[in-house]
Amino acid sequence: MFSFSLTRLNEPCSRYVLRAGGLALLIFAGVSVASANDSVTGATIGYTCMGCHGVNGQSPGPIPSIAGQSAERLTTQMMAYRDGSKSGTIMNRIAKGYTPEEIKAVAAFFAQQPAK
Repeated sequence: MFSFSLTRLNEPCSRYVLRAGGLALLIFAGVSVASANDSVTGATIGYTCMGCHGVNGQSPGPIPSIAGQSAERLTTQMMAYRDGSKSGTIMNRIAKGYTPEEIKAVAAFFAQQPAK
């Protein structure tokens, strides 16, 4: 059977309380860091697009270059992919992962890049 002594429990208990308190601080610190990173920039999102659309949005292949296009056009296209009114191979799924604010931010980023 399982038994315990209160005198044995009290001595290491302070260590557990300190560890639990430290863990709680780490968790709350992580939450505040995550909150600070919630405002993702257009550049941060844009770097993920470069795998297909090329460095700074200048595509070297058949995928369209998006560098230098107007922010309005890019926003309209991405929103159309997001709501399903425009079909695509993968862009429909990708666009659904972004909020309208994030789409506007990444569109502004690519609009500022020099066209190919």
